[in-house]
Amino acid sequence: MEIVGPHPPCSGGVHTIQILNMLEGFDLRKLGFGTPESVHLILECLKVAAADRRAATADPAFVDVPVAKLISKAYGDSRRSEIDPRRAGVFESRVLSNESQNTTHVTIADGEGNIVTSTQTINSLFGARIMIPGTGVIPNNYMLLFDPHPGNALSLAPGKRITSGITTLIGKKDGKALFALGLPGAHRIPAAAMQTVLNIVDHGMNLQEAVEAPRVFTQGQDVEVEQGFPEAVRARLAAMGHSVVPVAHVAGGMCAIGFGDDSEMTGAACWRADGTPLGLGGGLARKDTSFFTDPRGLAARAHQKS
Repeated sequence: MEIVGPHPPCSGGVHTIQILNMLEGFDLRKLGFGTPESVHLILECLKVAAADRRAATADPAFVDVPVAKLISKAYGDSRRSEIDPRRAGVFESRVLSNESQNTTHVTIADGEGNIVTSTQTINSLFGARIMIPGTGVIPNNYMLLFDPHPGNALSLAPGKRITSGITTLIGKKDGKALFALGLPGAHRIPAAAMQTVLNIVDHGMNLQEAVEAPRVFTQGQDVEVEQGFPEAVRARLAAMGHSVVPVAHVAGGMCAIGFGDDSEMTGAACWRADGTPLGLGGGLARKDTSFFTDPRGLAARAHQKS
């Protein structure tokens, strides 16, 4: 499977591939989805990636981001060797947040093979609280996510782009797109997107199952575990040394498209937000045609004005 994702300053693409390389050395399919053993391995890899992100993933115009090393099989092998399959660990970077929910995502594909998976954010409510005259555009206020201390990868500098967790992914095999996905959720986005790839590739879920399956998240401190996981799983993770915090949801609603044979496409959106799969076709409607929903909610009908 070939995974295509965004380049730095976005961190999601690089660290998704880094985590998948680390997990390649474990038989997740045999361990099974949602077992304490498989969730533990995902959490440990999330910790490693978080440490590397803080240390080295930033605007490549200002920082020499070691992309080739981070996504290499050799680096994945070396970091995997630090993971204890039975016990939670603490990890430092081997290379040398306070984000909000005001983010939207759309995944689009057409019959000609074009695919767009796009995430947009203004950070906190109304962003910078100003509007560019005549445009309706509100600038973001992402400057607060820079490191105020000099000399670090994420230190503030004139003209520097902030690192984003945006993780817009396309999965391909033998040159053919199999799925495209993305979601809002601030710094939890990469973890959620990566777990969805595992759900599709390793666990054989269909697209709707993959986007809705329970998720976990950590950056090295508390471990957020969605309440969709059984209490027995959460208890076992705690016994392995994880500081487990049950949460209603990790990141936001995912929007995904799956590509089958004969140009067939399947849309999926999960319960964590109000996303909706939608298929459009047939060209524009006739002049003066309007669309409305049946008041009983049974069907959408077209009405020709007289």
